[in-house]
Amino acid sequence: MNLSTIGMILKDKDKIMKHVKSAGPMMSTVMLKKRGKVKEKMEKLLRSYSDFQEVIATFRQAVKCQPLDASCCIELIYVLFKVLTFVYALLTRGRPFPLIILFKGVAFCIGNGFLQGYYLIYCAEYPADWYTDIRFGLGVFLFVLGMGINIQSDYILRQLRKPGEITYRIPQGGLFTYVSGANFLGEIVEWIGYALATWSPPALAFAFFSLCFLGLRAFHHHRFYLKMFEDYPKSRKALIPFIF
Repeated sequence: MNLSTIGMILKDKDKIMKHVKSAGPMMSTVMLKKRGKVKEKMEKLLRSYSDFQEVIATFRQAVKCQPLDASCCIELIYVLFKVLTFVYALLTRGRPFPLIILFKGVAFCIGNGFLQGYYLIYCAEYPADWYTDIRFGLGVFLFVLGMGINIQSDYILRQLRKPGEITYRIPQGGLFTYVSGANFLGEIVEWIGYALATWSPPALAFAFFSLCFLGLRAFHHHRFYLKMFEDYPKSRKALIPFIF
């Protein structure tokens, strides 16, 4: 390092210190200093990355198919969904929570990702006319519909708070007009559609698990909203419009 370089550093030391100080808040959006806690954004990123290698393997298998058949199409749909989870993880904001929940989520994603990917790559066999099968068509339709509901609902939830706020507000718009767990409903519909399109035991098992787990979360969220807000819409259901 020569004298001219040192002189340039000393000249711009104020700008350098400004950037160094600004790095602290940026890092705090990912990890919390308090021991044993982790930010929601970090948790979702790690869960998404936990089965990323399996997603890459599935994608490589899919692009080798010539011509593109139903099996390859399903594999590409699965890859698309997993890629979108990275986007959502970068956009989300949330409170810190125990680190043990992160480890459980990562373990589940590794196991589920392995089962889904292994079945698609090594076990799934579909007839040439699977494109015309009602299960495939209805499954893809439900998958796209559920993804649209999920993306819209997550967008509505992200707009409820400004960065740093912890105030609870009533979500409005979209399917939140009819149910408290619109985001959960969207994800359940996605995986039911995926199970239909793939017609596979692992996908069916995951769809059933999603229904049980997310349905219960929607119920608890609905009950919380009713207790939290006196003006909460009484006609709004927990998960299924007009029914439950």
